Amino acid sequence: MNIRISGDKPLQLSTPALVIGCFEDDRDELFAACDRALDGLLGRLYDSREFAGKPATSRLLHTMGKLPAERVLLAGLGKKKDLTVERLRRGAGNAIQALNGARVASFASALHLCTDLPEALEAVTAGSLLGSYSFDLYKTREKEERFAFETMTLLQPDPSEAEAALLRGGAVETVCGGVKLARDLVSQPGNVVTPSYLARTARELADRHALKCRVYEMEELERLGMNALVGVGKGGAEAPRLIVLEYGGGKGRPTVLVGKGITFDSGGISIKPGPGMEEMKTDMAGSAAVLGTLCAAAGLKLPVNLVGIIPTAENMPDGKSFKPGDVLTSLSGTTIEITNTDAEGRLILCDALHFARQFKPAVMIDLATLTGACVVALGHEASGMMGNDQRLMDALKRAGERTGERLWQLPLWDEYGEAMKSDIADLKNAGSRDGGSISAGWFLKQFVGETRWAHLDIAGTAWSDKARPYSPKGATGVGVRLLIEYLQGK
Repeated sequence: MNIRISGDKPLQLSTPALVIGCFEDDRDELFAACDRALDGLLGRLYDSREFAGKPATSRLLHTMGKLPAERVLLAGLGKKKDLTVERLRRGAGNAIQALNGARVASFASALHLCTDLPEALEAVTAGSLLGSYSFDLYKTREKEERFAFETMTLLQPDPSEAEAALLRGGAVETVCGGVKLARDLVSQPGNVVTPSYLARTARELADRHALKCRVYEMEELERLGMNALVGVGKGGAEAPRLIVLEYGGGKGRPTVLVGKGITFDSGGISIKPGPGMEEMKTDMAGSAAVLGTLCAAAGLKLPVNLVGIIPTAENMPDGKSFKPGDVLTSLSGTTIEITNTDAEGRLILCDALHFARQFKPAVMIDLATLTGACVVALGHEASGMMGNDQRLMDALKRAGERTGERLWQLPLWDEYGEAMKSDIADLKNAGSRDGGSISAGWFLKQFVGETRWAHLDIAGTAWSDKARPYSPKGATGVGVRLLIEYLQGK
C-alpha cells in the first residue's frame, strides 16, 4: 500500500473513503462538520445507538454526493480521556478491516486529527499498514478476485507539517516492512523456511543494506565446539547453521540480538503429540524478529551498532538425533545432560549466547519461542521477560508499552536453578514443569557471563489463533517494533 500526504481539508478531498475518529463522549469539530454535511445522519446514529463510538467498532456510510468523499468510515475510539497511542493504532486497524470487507482499495485518513497525541500520525500509519497485511502466497484459486489496498492518503492540513509528516510516515513504513518480513518468514511452511533459507535471507539483506554477513556451516560449528547447536541439528534433513549479521550505524559497543531459529520442531526423540504440530513451523519466530529488526534498523539508518546472531536447525527424530541421556559439551565448556530433546531451544541459544560475548556487547537481547509454560503463565497478551539488568529490562518494558508489544517480567532467582542440576553433568536441559519458563531462562543466564542481558520468551505472542485489529490470524511479527523502539530510545 502506497502512502501519500495531502494538505487538503478532510471534507474537501475527493476520495473513495474518508476515515474519521469518533468518541463515545465527544463530538469534535470534524465530526460536527461531517454531520452537518450529511444532514444530521451521524447524530441520529448516535441517538439510536446504531453506532456510539465504542472501541473496536466502525460504520461505513455512503455520502450520496453530499461530500466529495464517496464514503465516510466512522472509527470508534471509546472515551476521549482514555485515548492512547495503542487504541489509536487499533482504531486504524479496525478501519482497515472494514475497508477490506467493502473492497475499498484507496482511502484518506483523518483519524490522527482527532487528538493532539504527538505520536498520532505514526500510530495511524502503523495500524493501517499492519492491518492490511495478508499471507496468501499458496492460495491458487480466484487469484484475479483477490483484493489488495492501493493508496492511503494521510491528511495534514497544516502545510508547515507536511514534509515532517511525510518523513514520519516513511519511517513507519520502513519499520512495518521489517514486521512484514518477520511475518512472512513465520508464515512460510517448514519445507520452505529451512536453515539454508534463513541463511539466504540473511545474505540478501546484507546485499540490500550493505551489512556484513557470515554463515557458519556444519564443519565450522563442529570445529568451534558448538556441540549443543550441532547436537540439536544432527537429525534434520538440513545441517544446522549459525548466521551472523552486522550493521554498523554508530560508534561504540554493539547491541547483540540473538534469535532462536528452529525451523521445525517435532520435539525430536521426545516427539510432540500430533495435534497442533503443524504450528511448530513457527519455532523460528525469534530469528524472524532479528532479521526484521536488522532490516528496519538499516532502512532507518539508525545511529547504532547491531549484531544479529541466529542459531538455526531442524529438530527431527532420526538415527543421528541426540537422545535423552546424552551429554553434550557446549561451546562454553559446560556439559549438559539431555533429559528431553523437546527442550532444544535453550541448547542452540546457549552456544549462540556464549559465541556472542566475543563482540563485547553493550547489551544482549535474545528472543525465542522458548516454552509452552510461558503461554500458560501469560497467555497471548504479553511476552515473558527475564534478565540480569533491571535498567535494560525497564527500557524494554517501556518500549513494549509504547508499541503495544507488552512485556511482563518474571523473577530469575537462583532457587529456580535447582531444577536444572544434573547428577552426571554440569546442567541438564530440562527440569520439572513447575516454573518451566523461569528455569529455562535461568539456564540461558549461565552462558551470558557479565554481559547486560534480557531474554524475551515470545511463545505466546509470535502467533495468534484469532485476528486482532492490526494483526491478522497467524504470524504477528512480534519483536521488531519493540526492538526498534528500544534502539531509538537508547
